[in-house]
Amino acid sequence: MSAFGHQHVSRKVGPNNPLAGKKIYIPRMPDASSLAFAHVFRWLGIDAEPTPPSNERTRELGRRFTRGDECYPAIVTVGDFLRIVEQPGFDPQRAVFFMPTAEGPCRFGQYAPFLKKMLRNAGYGDVQVLSPTSDNGYADLGDVGPAFVRGGWRALVGGDVLSRALLRTRPYEAVPGAAEAAFNESLQDFCKTLEGSCSEPPCQMLSLVESLTRARERFRRVPAYYDPETPLIGVVGEIFCRLNTFSNEDLVRRLEGFGAEGWLSHIAEWVAYTNADEVRKLRLRGKGFSLDMLKSRIRSHVQISDEHALTAPFHDVFVGYEEPEDVREILDLAQPYLPSKGALGEMVLSVGKSAYLARKGVDGIIDISPFTCMNGIVTESIYPKLSKDYGGIPIRNFYFDGTQSDLDRDLGIYLELARSYRERKPYQRTYPAGFAQPVA
Repeated sequence: MSAFGHQHVSRKVGPNNPLAGKKIYIPRMPDASSLAFAHVFRWLGIDAEPTPPSNERTRELGRRFTRGDECYPAIVTVGDFLRIVEQPGFDPQRAVFFMPTAEGPCRFGQYAPFLKKMLRNAGYGDVQVLSPTSDNGYADLGDVGPAFVRGGWRALVGGDVLSRALLRTRPYEAVPGAAEAAFNESLQDFCKTLEGSCSEPPCQMLSLVESLTRARERFRRVPAYYDPETPLIGVVGEIFCRLNTFSNEDLVRRLEGFGAEGWLSHIAEWVAYTNADEVRKLRLRGKGFSLDMLKSRIRSHVQISDEHALTAPFHDVFVGYEEPEDVREILDLAQPYLPSKGALGEMVLSVGKSAYLARKGVDGIIDISPFTCMNGIVTESIYPKLSKDYGGIPIRNFYFDGTQSDLDRDLGIYLELARSYRERKPYQRTYPAGFAQPVA
């Protein structure tokens, strides 16, 4: 039986589980998926919640305990965790800070050890930093590791689906705040459903699909006029900065303020990429036919199956907004610019996804990255060639470090370029039902 088998899973961790009696705090990246992810822990009987929304105190604390050469996401996550430490009644023996990790050239792989060191220096070395990984069989999670992996994936995908529905609806709402209300109600419904779901995967999936079907109906009831003249802007870039609205100064909502719509690359894309990269590494190590490869293939197959099931209620809503069936499509589109066997991480995804979005008929592409981010610096050098190959599509890098002052001005100028490009773009959009007919 695979790690994702249908064995019964207790929803209450035992007293010997390393997380029993603890409370887990999860960084906001993005809001919807982070909240849903917290409810996976609750489903397993472990207290969890996202860190509070970031604010100026976040930056103040983050910069106080960093040296200045860390990237902006590290400053934000450290600052948010330190705000937890400041809360009245904080118990370091009970607190757990969830910090994902990854291999590759990005500084993100050093976040977890850096956070541990920073907490020791601040006098909170007793706080546990949780970075579960498949390398040790998710040992940090004890006997609920397999359930956590599959439930966590479903939480991330469900959060992505609801966020996509929000961005697809909000620019066109006739009643300000109606789309946000549908989103918030749907997210609470999904999280409550997830926390209270049964332990068997098929049973849990059924209840989650029913929750997302209710969400679809809420979004359909939002009064809206879908104007095909609204520019559609693809948004790619460094994963934390593009998904954490505080870090990017709420760029997508600002785009909407200028009369545009944002198509944001979500978190499931990164998970699919890490799965594909695991296959690449196994082949390099001569394990193309091995138990490890079989496990990786099964995990990817199950995750794709779950993603299709959770997205299915919104099939008609997402016509024209389809994500790639396989991440390899993105990697193949990046190949002429950044071969995925030689370049790693978000730079490859950003370039390949930009080409994919151009083919889907977007009117422009924005790359969001932290200031000094290697991924952003590399892609910025490549985008002029990609832009030329796709009919001059405007591609603009926006870098963030918490000191932006002219973002609205720059977005206004950029959207003028996008509106000009849409008159001559070589790839046309497919519009879902409900949009007015485009002007010929």
